[in-house]
Amino acid sequence: MKSMHQNLKEGNWNKLSLIEQMANIGSEISRTINWKAKNKKDAQLSFYRALELFELTLDDPKHINRLKEISRTKEMLIDWYLGNQLYQSTDESWQKYFLQFNLAARINL
Repeated sequence: MKSMHQNLKEGNWNKLSLIEQMANIGSEISRTINWKAKNKKDAQLSFYRALELFELTLDDPKHINRLKEISRTKEMLIDWYLGNQLYQSTDESWQKYFLQFNLAARINL
């Protein structure tokens, strides 16, 4: 699959803190939630962008000690999106989760 975030893949993503990276992932998940009822194709594209950002985050060398936590979050998101509900997460729970990163990113600016 073609990279949707080519400029980030070239190294700019690694310049962001984990909080900023998670806030950006949260923006894509928010778009996914907003598009779910309106346009499934746009929702799917937004979700794929979020997964790509997760991969960039997992590849970031400064997160070597946080791979388990980041991977588990990605796993839970996939479970939510596919509707398996092993973790019983909801649109609202993901919005609340990522809101904290957005608030923290704003404070740190």
